[in-house]
This record gives sequence, structure tokens and C-alpha cells, in this order.
Amino acid sequence: MTLTTPPTSGGRAEAPALAARAASVGASPVREILALTARPEVISFAGGLPAPELFDAERISAAFATVLAESPERVLQYSTTEGDPELRRAVAARLTGRGLPTGADDLLVTGGSQQALSLLATALLGPGDVVLVEDPTYLAALQSFGFAGARVLPVPSDAEGIDPAALEELVLRERPKLLYLIPTFQNPTGRTLSAERRRAVAEVAGRHGLWLVEDDPYGDLRFSGEPVPWVASYEAAADRTVLLGSFSKIMAPGMRLGWLRAPAVLRRACTIAKQAADLHTSTVDQAAAARYLTDNDLEVHLNRVRAAYRERRDALDDGLADALPAGSSWNRPDGGMFLWVSLPAGYDATALLQRAITHNVAYVPGTPFFAGPPDPTTLRMSFTTHTPDEIREGLHRLAQAVAAHG
Repeated sequence: MTLTTPPTSGGRAEAPALAARAASVGASPVREILALTARPEVISFAGGLPAPELFDAERISAAFATVLAESPERVLQYSTTEGDPELRRAVAARLTGRGLPTGADDLLVTGGSQQALSLLATALLGPGDVVLVEDPTYLAALQSFGFAGARVLPVPSDAEGIDPAALEELVLRERPKLLYLIPTFQNPTGRTLSAERRRAVAEVAGRHGLWLVEDDPYGDLRFSGEPVPWVASYEAAADRTVLLGSFSKIMAPGMRLGWLRAPAVLRRACTIAKQAADLHTSTVDQAAAARYLTDNDLEVHLNRVRAAYRERRDALDDGLADALPAGSSWNRPDGGMFLWVSLPAGYDATALLQRAITHNVAYVPGTPFFAGPPDPTTLRMSFTTHTPDEIREGLHRLAQAVAAHG
């Protein structure tokens, strides 16, 4: 007997439909804006990109050359899923030195911290599970949780970050599986959660039994104010907090290196998920990063980056009053890559962007970052990828766009 598939009008069967999750999760508007503004004449405040002229390219190149010369048979070969032991030891030493005791075996190396989010979603979430997030929050985290079929709910947040009392109310009502936070120099708002609120959040997680994912890609980029302890350092949530880190903002995003620090049972589940995803992160990139950290003082490089970013933040902050409509407000973060703007009532940042692009300047509207009802007056501006003079020119163009928009 021959099995047949009903033909289409052209005599060929249609291919099966995509999975429902692929159809339900949209593309990143931020990535699409970056493509739209890739023209060299555009001054873009849109991308969360490190400044390429500040990459320590010469020393990174030397690290690659060294590991390829010394052990090509190792660094060009398959590797273990958990990651390069030397790189894990280096990360563990940095965490321990900053007050979070960590061993190399507590870590899993990932393809950027973005992959860590995907692995956690695979290991923890099933369709209908509840995830709580700050509002607004990192757009690609919303995508990862959406692909897992999770129900993502926003926790009321203010200029100081997530509200612990509102968090507890939601936890009691919704029984979430995890809470996702970017407590330091948050994307998209640039705000930092205080030590007092961090402790309160840890205690909520400890009392009510939920996983807490602390994403920290920007913490090394502090250029003013005092450091705040990781949420993972508070005893109340030590056994249920996953700390994510990345080399993308402090070394080079093209190397696609990140890591997660997690309790053993969850780290093992993420390791198995990674075996299914990509076997392991690039061996040669890990080896080069480990060698770079051995041969160089990362703090020397970071101090150079911090100084440049501080100057750029100041240029953006100083010029916004003349560029934005009267009644606009914004914050002044102590580090990271972003500040958050609210336009006056009645303005729509998405509509204004269309006018701004005609003046060869861009930013990211805030709407896509909200898990709950969006605020159309908000927008994110990055200060890292342009010099102070370019920032001032970009703000001049933005002022023209605002005037033309009416």
C-alpha cells in the first residue's frame, strides 16, 4: 500500500507547520532597529553594544596566538560541556575575591549569558509555568521564557527597582517557578536595586520556595557609587539563586563567552541541556580568554573602559534637557550602558523614532521591554558606542526631530 499526502493546488504537499512556540514569540524589535540604523551616517543610541575602539584587541590577539602555538591539539579539539577548567578557575577567583565564595566546579561556561537563560528555561520551565520579571525587563529574556511556554508576569517596579512587598503578594497569588532580575545597571533602565531591597527579595525567595535568576552582565562597569552585594550572597536565597555573568561587556562579545553559577542539581540539569544544544562552548575562545586573564590585569582594561563610559554618560546626561521635550525625565545611572527616558504625557516614543531616523539619529522605544501594559512615552538610550562629540551631535539631531515632530 502506498501512503499519500493530499496535494496542494500545485501538486506538491505543504510542509508541516512550525511549532506553536515559534509562531507565538516575535522577533526582537531591538535587533530590527539595529539593522535599520546600520548606516554609518546614523548616530545610534539604540544598541547595547560595547565600544569597539576600547576592545583590548592586541592582547586578545596575543592570547589566541599563544594558545594556538602552545597546544593546538587541545584548543582546536572538542571539549567538556562544563567548560575550560582554567577559565572556570579564573571566574571563580574573581567571584571569591569580591565576596562570593565560588569554586570552579560551581560554574558552567555558556555561549554568552544569553545561552544561560535558554538553558535555564529548558531545565526549569514547562508550558504554563509562571515567571516573574521586573517591569520593564530585558527583551531577550522575555523571548527565552516565551519559547518555553511560560506565563510571564510583571512585578511592580519603581525608580529603585522591583518592589519586594508587591513581589511577595504576587508570589502568594501566582506560585511562580522563578523570578528573573537584573539588579545592577538594569537593561533597559540602568537602575540598581539597593542592598536593602536585595535582602528583602532574597528573603521572599527563601520563604516561598522559588528559583531566583540574577543576571549580572553590567556589574563590572561601575564608574560611580558604591558596589552592592550580589543577591546570591544573601544566605536566605543562597541555595536557590543562579548568578549569570558574561565576558561580552568586559572583554569582547564576539567571543560569545558567559557562565552560570548555580546549585548542583540545577547546574547539572543545565549541563545536560547544553549537551543537547551545542555540546560545549568554543574550546579555542575559552582557552584564549583564560590565557588573557592569566597574562593581563583585567582591572587595568576595565578602568580604561569605565573612564570612557563615565565621560560618555555625562555627555548624554548633560545634553538631554536641550534635546527632549519640556517635561521629560531621565535617570543618571552609576554604571552600565543605558539610561531610561520618559517623555511627557501624550508623546509616543515609537512614533517619534520614525522622525528621528529621518534625521539620522536613533534610540530604542521602551514599549517592547514591558511584560505588562507598556508605557509608550518611554525610551532607552545607550551611551557607550559614541564619543562625547558624537553624542552631542546626536542630541542636536534628536532636538531637530522633536521640533519637527511637533
